[in-house]
Amino acid sequence: MPLTTLQVALPRPLPAPFDYLPAVGATVDPGWVGCRVRVPLGRSSAVGVVVGLGCGGSAEAALKPALERLDAAPLLDAELWATLGFASRYYHAPFGEVWATALPGPLRDGEALPESRAFGWRLTAAGLAGAATLRDGRPKALAQAWAARPEAVWSEARLDLEQAGWRDAARRLAARGLSERVPMPSSIRRVDRGLELHPAQRDAVDAISAAMAGDAPRFAPFLLDGVTGSGKTEVYLEAIRHALGRGKQALLLVPEIGLTAQTIARLQRGLPVEVHALHSGLADGARAKAWAAMRSGEGRVLVGTRSAVFCPLPEAGLILVDEEHDASYKQQDGIRYHARDLALWRGQARGVPVVLGSATPALETQRQTLSGRLTRLLLPARARPGARAPTVRVLDVRKRKLDAGLAPELLDALEKTLQRGEQALVFRNRRGYAPVLLCHDCGWSAPCPRCDAPLTVHAGGRRLVCHHCGYRAPKPNACPDCGSLALQPQGQGTERVEEALAARFPDARVVRVDRDTTAVKDGLAKKLAELGDGPGIYVGTQMLAKGHDLPKLTLSAVVSMDEGLFSADFRAGERLGQLLVQVAGRAGRSERPGEVILQTHHPEHPWLALLLSGGYAALSAALLAEREAAALPPFAHWALLRAEAKEASDAEAFLSAARVHLLQTAGNGERVAGLDWAGPVPAPMPRRAGRARFQLLLRAAERRVMQAALGAAATGWYALPEARRVRWSIDVDPIDLY
Repeated sequence: MPLTTLQVALPRPLPAPFDYLPAVGATVDPGWVGCRVRVPLGRSSAVGVVVGLGCGGSAEAALKPALERLDAAPLLDAELWATLGFASRYYHAPFGEVWATALPGPLRDGEALPESRAFGWRLTAAGLAGAATLRDGRPKALAQAWAARPEAVWSEARLDLEQAGWRDAARRLAARGLSERVPMPSSIRRVDRGLELHPAQRDAVDAISAAMAGDAPRFAPFLLDGVTGSGKTEVYLEAIRHALGRGKQALLLVPEIGLTAQTIARLQRGLPVEVHALHSGLADGARAKAWAAMRSGEGRVLVGTRSAVFCPLPEAGLILVDEEHDASYKQQDGIRYHARDLALWRGQARGVPVVLGSATPALETQRQTLSGRLTRLLLPARARPGARAPTVRVLDVRKRKLDAGLAPELLDALEKTLQRGEQALVFRNRRGYAPVLLCHDCGWSAPCPRCDAPLTVHAGGRRLVCHHCGYRAPKPNACPDCGSLALQPQGQGTERVEEALAARFPDARVVRVDRDTTAVKDGLAKKLAELGDGPGIYVGTQMLAKGHDLPKLTLSAVVSMDEGLFSADFRAGERLGQLLVQVAGRAGRSERPGEVILQTHHPEHPWLALLLSGGYAALSAALLAEREAAALPPFAHWALLRAEAKEASDAEAFLSAARVHLLQTAGNGERVAGLDWAGPVPAPMPRRAGRARFQLLLRAAERRVMQAALGAAATGWYALPEARRVRWSIDVDPIDLY
């Protein structure tokens, strides 16, 4: 009699599950489906998930038995399991890889589900008596802070936010019997009074709460369209309070790790429960614990980046996506999912409201709203009393002498801002010292030997770095082509702007905020805190444009916006408008008036004119009309098949074979009804990290046509002989064609 076999999905780029016999002595039943198992794989072992049961036949003897079953019951509930299945089908990714993406590292590696209870610390009786007698140092400071509230149990999550370095001090106190670690009380603390909201905020909260009311909460997708500084976070907070009042969980997604700490701090002050965090900046154990807390229901509120969209929500009541337009929600490697879209899917599956918040909604979201699929909730004015929109000044810098890209009028405005004791932001969306190192005599520029891109000058002109593959080299003393010593950095990056401002304002603090200065743990939060309430200048990249609340900042300046005006990317206008509005929105968020200065060589550009005359709404309406006329997303549906190999011919050959296979499986061998394509062609950057890159763009007017074609062809692409010599991927709904 044939034995029951296990169909195991492994985190490997293969579309079909692997077949195994059950572990020796194990009895197989349907309860195995959804459980993790450890199985032999080659000379090692791997952890996968059972996705089904089969019946062994003639090939049964060749199958290997699983090594062990790791879970007594499935880790994922039915909704989350269905969500992973949807993501696998929609993005045409192997289920094992999707499953692995959804789990924290320790669970993916087969470790047991961690303790989900929250723990805290308190002083013992000996600690309360002896806190004042300790020697000066961090343990004494911590003990005295705890002694001020002797009845309190100090949550570890709260301590992580408020008292850096507390763990070592707490352990030293515990070693002397002065402190102890205890489970947090399970009761929810009471917060009697909600926030004072202005009428537009209250209307938004009422609409969201109505979808949660009654015995049958319903899926209701909203766009919270509020100008910068309009108080979207306060709306989130009150809506979460309503969800908690109904005994439900809430998930809030943010686009960047740097925003989690400030968001959690703001929520924590107004919510009666601990707020958990989930993002890649946390240790693996902390991520697994937060995941487990939400799964068990111990966790009620979670703030996280895009991967948090896969967190269990057994008692889901509300899902929120802050800055929904941000490209960071799109995963650009591995499983190329979009967290915003999966949040909407999960909200529909759970029957709970989903709120997408932004001052500059994505055009895809705008179209959904115009078609009636999303309900728009407007916050048309800034929330703080006396706060108003900043004034905007456009500087025409044609034929002007600039100092490191800075116009005299901008420097004068910065000086006046500092004299008033206020803060300014200078935005330059290029890190490093200069984008290019150029020979002034022969025109040579420093190339990356592994990429079709120039090396960026760093470290004040002493080092060359590739921002695509990480290649580094010292700056040459002479031109390799002609031997000239006339090597000059061309253009300005954040380093060069910082250097120029520090020289111009030697008594002012200049803080650079980019990927280079924020690479350490909590680097962004530390950089933003450097100025405190004092005067100074922030210099940075788009990191500074994402939701930060800097009350003392009154001047925002964009040094160069011209790159976005003439980009080959059809999304350039949308991204430029979003960036300018978000940067401008950092200024004047309190009672002090704000000013925005835009430097450009093209003051008459129609995009800029639209933005200045009608705001982002006017620009986005015009861009939507252009997209519709040109049959571009969101009025068309795209999928991008990418391939890379050591040899360009191998990458091109695979894509050609993939196209032929698509026509044979989804069409009549020559065409697929409703589908066309472009390519295979070299990628806009043909070589990166030493590998040649090609791509094939598929286009359809209807989503169902695209999905049907990919569904028919994608599995077969894995078996193509040409696939063995390349790395390839499918990107459904791509936002980046590079």
